[in-house]
Amino acid sequence: MAQRSSKLNSKQRGQSGEDLAALFLHSKGYELVVRNWRAGNALRGEVDCIAWHTYGGRRVLCFIEVKTRASNAGGAPQEAVTPSKQRQLSRLANAYVSTHNIEAPCRFDVVEVWLADDNAVPRVALHPNAFDYCGF
Repeated sequence: MAQRSSKLNSKQRGQSGEDLAALFLHSKGYELVVRNWRAGNALRGEVDCIAWHTYGGRRVLCFIEVKTRASNAGGAPQEAVTPSKQRQLSRLANAYVSTHNIEAPCRFDVVEVWLADDNAVPRVALHPNAFDYCGF
C-alpha cells in the first residue's frame, strides 16, 4: 500500500485511496481482474478497478470507480461521479466486455475513501450498483 504522509497531493491521495479500495474490495469477496484499465483506442479515461463479484449466486463483472477525498467539504466523494463520468465509464465498460468477449451481467460500483491529512484512520464505503449503464 502507498505510504501516507502528513500532506498528500491529489495524485498521491488518489493512488493511496485506490490501494485501500482494492484491499477493501478483496476483503468483501471481489476478485480483482485489473486496475486502471484503459481502452487503448480513441476512448478517453480509465476504469479504476474491474472485478468479479458473486452476489445472490450470480457472478457479476463490476466496473468500479474510486473517489478519494480528505473530507466532505466539497461534497461526498460519490457526488463526483457525475452523469458525464457515468457515460464515460459506460463506454469504457462496453469496450472492455467487447474486447474480452464477455457475456455476463455487469454493474457499476463506487468506492468512497476518506484520507485525512492528519493521519486519522481512513474510512471506506462501498456503493454497489451505484448507477445504471448510460447508453450513448
